[in-house]
Amino acid sequence: MKRFEELFLELKSKVASGDPNSGTVKELEKGKHFIGKKVIEEAGEVWIAAEYEGREKTAEEISQLLYHLQVMMIANDLELEDVYKYL
Repeated sequence: MKRFEELFLELKSKVASGDPNSGTVKELEKGKHFIGKKVIEEAGEVWIAAEYEGREKTAEEISQLLYHLQVMMIANDLELEDVYKYL
């Protein structure tokens, strides 16, 4: 099980290494527009899961949304602290 902070560090490490097989690296190469579409897609899937598919599916979809949000953070050179100050 990964925690939010651990996932962010892992994703940043993958980006720093430039691993061509990394889905995160590939997503970043496609740009903010692509990442934004993934964020919107996953947000919709969270809502649908919450309405119709139960607790487990909702948790799964939220995890995917959090992943894409972190990729967007990296694309915008944001750190966790940049977001935490608004919570």
